[in-house]
Amino acid sequence: MLLEPRSGRLTAWGNALLAGLVPPDDAASAIVADDALHRVEGLPGESAPVGLTLALGRLRRLGVTGLRLALPAPGHPLGLSGPPEFNTRAMDAEEAVVCHGAAFGLVPEVHEAGPVGDVHVEIVWRCLPVREAPPADVPSLGEAERELAEALREATELLSRLDVAGSGPAAEAAIDAYRARAEAGREVLAPGYPPRAARVLELAQRVGLLISVACENGHGGAVSASEMAARAEALRPVERTARRAQVAAYNSVVEAREMR
Repeated sequence: MLLEPRSGRLTAWGNALLAGLVPPDDAASAIVADDALHRVEGLPGESAPVGLTLALGRLRRLGVTGLRLALPAPGHPLGLSGPPEFNTRAMDAEEAVVCHGAAFGLVPEVHEAGPVGDVHVEIVWRCLPVREAPPADVPSLGEAERELAEALREATELLSRLDVAGSGPAAEAAIDAYRARAEAGREVLAPGYPPRAARVLELAQRVGLLISVACENGHGGAVSASEMAARAEALRPVERTARRAQVAAYNSVVEAREMR
């Protein structure tokens, strides 16, 4: 939840490119970020994998006018619309991009390459057909903002009761890293997104930080496996709310266009 999903970067900067707000090379560079290479495989009209710039141009010519994010989890096909093959791949990856305007979807496959000590990450986006239907369980931006405010209060109260808020050096390091990123003025989303979407995404990431502190960084007051399982179960609705809000933020420009 702390790191921006690759499918989120592709959604945001792909939408900026499709809207003519950024040049292709700038969009591709922002999507790749710290990875070594991104390619798209299975694109109609291409017999071999192609780079992001060519792939986004090809998708536009195929009729794609926008991109939506999906962040599914077991039992929660958030942002998906089928068919089963695409949903299964997206579930395995825990993320995907669904095209608007043409029935295609992209699922990232992560590959590590290089010798020990110099390993780099390469991403293959697999292009597959999708079903043209409303995405599952995606709230409006306004709904997501209201739900998040309540989820943040619930998460803070719950972690305080469980004696885990801010517990241990790993948790403190995670919080310091988040604050450092915010103070550095990192760009949230991409050109063309409304300030409200950026605000919702930032709040979703704050909720995700609290969940990560509870589930990954130290045991706090929970000393048994059963107590850890109970903590994870208690936080599951909060985590779902944060994922829904992330999807709402990334998808907001496409949703706004449909409402016009």
